Amino acid sequence: MSGTLVLVRHGQSEWNLKNLFTGWENPGLTDKGVEEAHTAGRNLKAEGLVFDLAFTSVLDRAQRTLDIMLEELGQTDLPTTRDQALNERDYGDLTGLNKDDARKKWGEEQVHIWRRSYDVQPPGGESLRDTLARSLPYYMKAIQPHVLDGKTIIVAAHGNSLRALVMALEGLSPETILKREIATGVPIIYRLNANGTIASSQVLEH
Repeated sequence: MSGTLVLVRHGQSEWNLKNLFTGWENPGLTDKGVEEAHTAGRNLKAEGLVFDLAFTSVLDRAQRTLDIMLEELGQTDLPTTRDQALNERDYGDLTGLNKDDARKKWGEEQVHIWRRSYDVQPPGGESLRDTLARSLPYYMKAIQPHVLDGKTIIVAAHGNSLRALVMALEGLSPETILKREIATGVPIIYRLNANGTIASSQVLEH
């Protein structure tokens, strides 16, 4: 066995609560989102995890979630890398729209296709394949080598950038990953073999 990789989607944001397409916008966490981050940190501490490095996106909600978890872990000085490659999928013209309003404007079927297809882009935005095309190479180059070196790494990011990593780690098909929900503030722990495959995985529910 090699190292440990923990993936955490940010806690609930104000726009998650309002059912808006968020993308690269920067809403803060709700009170629930803050509590989710605290709970995630406490759960990780209860597992006895001590991290060597942290990675997150350039968006506030992921960074705040990471900061809260590290407070709970007593690791506020942990070396942290922030990179746009881990940002949420860019929803383009859908950004800021209520999902129900988007359905009224473009039709239920079209919005469903944009949200739940692998390679169809919303107007001016990214598909899941586009998101994977930036987040996966970053993972392979910047994150995985540390894990394979035996380190314990935490990544605080977003539903779709983490979907891309889960897809690659678990060898999932485009169809399967689209059905995979990644809950806010719930850590996924992967213990990897020396070749990068999964030795074990665990979801730390609240």
